Amino acid sequence: MSATAPYAGPSPIRRPLAAAALLAALVSLVFGLLLAGAGPASAHAALTGSDPADGAVVDTAPKEVTLSFSEAIAVGDDSIRVLDPSGKRADTQAEPKDLSEGSTVRYGVALHSGLPDGTYTVAWQAISADSHPISGAFTFSIGAPSDTTVALPSQEAGGGPVGVVYDIARYAAYGGFVLLVGGSAFVLVCWPGGATAQPMQRLVVRGWLTLTAATLVMLLLRNPYTGSGKFADAFDLAGLQSVLDTKPGAALVSRLLLLGAAALFIAVLFGTYARREDEREKKDLTFGLAVGGGVVATGIAATWAMSEHASTGIQANIAMPVDVLHLLAVAAWLGGLASLLVALYRTPDIGSAAVRRFSAVAFGSVVVLAATGIYQSWRQVGSWSALTGTRYGQLLILKVALIAVLLAVAWFSRRWTGRLTDSAVASEDVAMASEDVAEEEPASGSESVSADPERAAQLARQRAALTATKKKRIRDADPQRSGLRRSVLAEAAVAVVLLAVTTMLTSTEPGRTEEEAAGGTPSASAPAAGGPVNLKMPFDTGGQNGKGTVRIDIEPGRTGSNDLHVWIDGSDGKPMDVPELKLALTLESKDIGPLPVVPDRLAEGHWSASAVQIPMAGDWKIDVTVRTSDIDQVTIDKNAKIG
Repeated sequence: MSATAPYAGPSPIRRPLAAAALLAALVSLVFGLLLAGAGPASAHAALTGSDPADGAVVDTAPKEVTLSFSEAIAVGDDSIRVLDPSGKRADTQAEPKDLSEGSTVRYGVALHSGLPDGTYTVAWQAISADSHPISGAFTFSIGAPSDTTVALPSQEAGGGPVGVVYDIARYAAYGGFVLLVGGSAFVLVCWPGGATAQPMQRLVVRGWLTLTAATLVMLLLRNPYTGSGKFADAFDLAGLQSVLDTKPGAALVSRLLLLGAAALFIAVLFGTYARREDEREKKDLTFGLAVGGGVVATGIAATWAMSEHASTGIQANIAMPVDVLHLLAVAAWLGGLASLLVALYRTPDIGSAAVRRFSAVAFGSVVVLAATGIYQSWRQVGSWSALTGTRYGQLLILKVALIAVLLAVAWFSRRWTGRLTDSAVASEDVAMASEDVAEEEPASGSESVSADPERAAQLARQRAALTATKKKRIRDADPQRSGLRRSVLAEAAVAVVLLAVTTMLTSTEPGRTEEEAAGGTPSASAPAAGGPVNLKMPFDTGGQNGKGTVRIDIEPGRTGSNDLHVWIDGSDGKPMDVPELKLALTLESKDIGPLPVVPDRLAEGHWSASAVQIPMAGDWKIDVTVRTSDIDQVTIDKNAKIG
């Protein structure tokens, strides 16, 4: 519903231009702060390096393979596997050794001695500190590359059918939380009379059931989701026990315990509270329910904050309470919106005062969402390049756009709210009450009815249903109320999409981490198969006979071992000898190099170097230093894609 201003008589924020200016300022502030930058932050862990490197060709078999990560991870016995060309285990199959030092996170596995030459595959799988499974694979070669029967895994950890069901449960959990918390808050704060309305009761109870069922599904699927990817392992007791020992498992169990307290809260809200007639007692009970419900809602929200993005990276002690506030604001806004939609369509009794109170709640929620969203965006993205060049950043842009659309629709809802009145309905209620009294008089004189309590109760229910139907028909005929219903329905439709995008953000690698990972070793790539590289670079050392052309061939032009040939032609096109020739290779995007290459002279104007190692594919800068005399020298460079 209205999220731009509460309505209580003349409102200070009523004009469209004021609302648009507020929205523009908030959006500008969000994206402006993205440029402020901060220290390194991670959420999903990423592989940042390995020894041997991806695609490397080493002369002798290493004693161990080590992997470096951007943040702390949880590993098991088979988290790192090394397979020989035939697919057999080349490592000792012991639990990976923790070789971390300071801020460097590194794990290693020992290899068998006497490994033959060939291409080896390293496959790894772990759980990052924000609870998401990560995996990858790469290869290195001993002696020289060879054919291998090992296929690099195409499915990432957390994928497949189990991943799909787990993600659906994640979305359902957020939806259930929104309905449970937002619906309860709507009844307590905006419409206390809704506690007796069955549609409102069903909405909140269904929210509780959805959140509880989704949490149970996530707890059971946690083991296969982070491991085998098989549904059958959901009932593996040993796997379930291992899940309970992890931070995500503890968070899910804590959520189930808090949902038990939430069930008691619902029973009191729609039981004792709904039946309470004394205003003073009801006021005291409202305060107690607000405090108790707030504690339970905060605890449930904290189960997400303590186990996902907010729990790791920079300023985690600030990010977690901010994340809790963000979730509570989302629930108050979107859950209240769903409650208002149900009330407008399914109940005849909600009045304009309740709608206007929700307008104030929605405005406050949007303010909290803006403040917490700015901080979260800065923390998880941090730069324009990450905002536009990563999936997380693109989803964030989509989320901001959806919020803008939601606020625009809410402005129309606020206009309908301003026109909403209860006067016509109140007069019709009086008329219907008079009709009910007139209908009851002959019935009260009927001895047969008074003698049959069951029949009297049945008639009373019929009269109540008839009265409710009349009141609903009258309210439905109100054009202001009809316009408000349509507007709120449009808001709810946008809110469903917004909730889906928000859920996707929680399972997407943040932009900061993705950009950091781009500076490390690719986590799942085979040796790049490139082609021969041919370069031609003119030079001029400035001295006598100092002009010429350098021609370079690199074969086979891929990661691993390469042969490099250099020819120098003079200005007359004939082979030209020089006193000194040096080369260096640099992969600036990965901060690798310069790797020096000193070729040997084979013939006049022809130099060669064998077994030149290219550790990974990329856009390599090749620097060539040519000295034509004791004092005349020049360094030229050119980029070439290798691999």
